Amino acid sequence: MGTQALEQGELAGEDGRAPSGAAPVVWRVVREAVLLATMFLVYTAGRQFAAKHTGSAFDHADELLSWQRWLHLPDEAAIQHAALQVPNLVEGANLYYASVHAPLTAAVLLWLSIWRPKAYPRVRWTIVALTGLALVGHIVFPLAPPRMMPGFVDTGLRFGQSVYGPDASGGVANQFAAMPSLHVGWAALIALAMILITRTRWRWLWLLHPIITIGVVVVTANHYWLDGLVVLVLLGITLPLLLRPGLRSDKPVAAKSVAPELALK
Repeated sequence: MGTQALEQGELAGEDGRAPSGAAPVVWRVVREAVLLATMFLVYTAGRQFAAKHTGSAFDHADELLSWQRWLHLPDEAAIQHAALQVPNLVEGANLYYASVHAPLTAAVLLWLSIWRPKAYPRVRWTIVALTGLALVGHIVFPLAPPRMMPGFVDTGLRFGQSVYGPDASGGVANQFAAMPSLHVGWAALIALAMILITRTRWRWLWLLHPIITIGVVVVTANHYWLDGLVVLVLLGITLPLLLRPGLRSDKPVAAKSVAPELALK
């Protein structure tokens, strides 16, 4: 109920009608950029707090690998070593890991805020809820990623493409925030949202994004299988924020705001 009321307020002008024209669109994009940037800063601060409690991160990694063996999940180290034999495959995976996750998510949110303003708040609140739950996981279960464990290769360091650097305690990122994987969670949410909201028959290609992301985080040794499985469970918990009546009620093109040829159908 609370998020629904906020959505109605976001979409209505002072006279209760949805605004039209370019100026409201620009204002909405700027407002959302500031809001999401603020949320990101809060999340980053939470990750840094979690980074100060990493004494058990390697113990948790040993436990998780034992759980995966008990579950008979595929051997990630063997998969990575096989991928390393394929020229340029892992370099491409490193590039995808570093350059697609956040930029594509931001681009989709921007597109939705302009072209699907009714659906956008539902996607935004879902991603905020998913990220918040993930942050709780980072705090209560600090986890060393596979690339820090024996038998795995830190492909970012090997090929000079690391986004973290050699020192696990340095930088602005918490390298022990492997559980759950927001790379997988955001990719799955973006794919699901675009499949449900857009109408083009090509929308099913969005499934490639989470599929590729899962493969990428495994061969680059940045996440375990269970990191991805757990975040998908958390995504399922947050889906009621997204899957409400009217998700596809937006028209493909907002009148008097943008050129029709630029809109996805």
